[in-house]
Amino acid sequence: MLQIELEKAIDLARLAGKKILEHYAAGFVTEEKVGADNYSEPVTIADREASRIIVDGLIASFPDDAVLSEEEKDDLKLRLSKRRVWIIDPIDGTAGFVKHDGDFCVQIGLAEDGVPVVGVVYLPAYDLLSYALKGGGSYLVAASGQPKRMKTVSRTKLPELVLAVSRNHLSSRMNRIVEHFGFTRVVRRGSVGLKVGLIVDQTCDLYIHPSPRTKLWDTCAPQIILEEAGGQLTDLFGLPMRYDSADLQNHNGIIASSGYVHDAVVEHLKPVLQEFGRVPHVPKPIVYS
Repeated sequence: MLQIELEKAIDLARLAGKKILEHYAAGFVTEEKVGADNYSEPVTIADREASRIIVDGLIASFPDDAVLSEEEKDDLKLRLSKRRVWIIDPIDGTAGFVKHDGDFCVQIGLAEDGVPVVGVVYLPAYDLLSYALKGGGSYLVAASGQPKRMKTVSRTKLPELVLAVSRNHLSSRMNRIVEHFGFTRVVRRGSVGLKVGLIVDQTCDLYIHPSPRTKLWDTCAPQIILEEAGGQLTDLFGLPMRYDSADLQNHNGIIASSGYVHDAVVEHLKPVLQEFGRVPHVPKPIVYS
């Protein structure tokens, strides 16, 4: 079950990755777009062409499913009427793509009844593929080699955890979190999917993203890959992520962990969230125009 979906997602991720690398080598113009949260971010022709490859491929193979991509218009009524929704980020980490630092990936997830059941994350610059399907384990394929089953590491002492953080300068809130936990080891990388992947491959134990600016396509595919490796991904308050909401933003931020420390991290973070004045975001009722 879901094997056909997984294989198709892998094929499309690799195909999109090939197109992305063509632009990566040849050069491209960087534009700016304004997202659903009125936040400006970079976009390129590679984002758009990769999106069309994936969306067209999924629609052809699974015409009864809904498809949500960062680079396509969201058909809200259709999406919320379907039990199965493909959620795509054609290039997660476009900033890394623009900087030519290699930290970008193709993300294809399938959610069923709002829960991730298939996930594929492909890093074209490294030819590194991660994938999982619900109940089937999490796997890593390096340089088109043989799949290796992945399992998160079991460190449990909070100050000893290795934290995945952004390549960019840490925000004041992120610095406060690091101070509060007493973290001394951090790994700086770009892309949400890549940082979650560092937990899957045992490089890191934890990733905390306090900003409300990530979207459903940033977390859907990485979540099932992490969960099938033994990890856990929730919002900052320990509440489950949902992929059947009208709102595309992860307003409550992200905690991704090895799983062994997740509850302790959520509990230890509470006073800092209170200090920030953060309270759980309550979704607005759906109103169709």
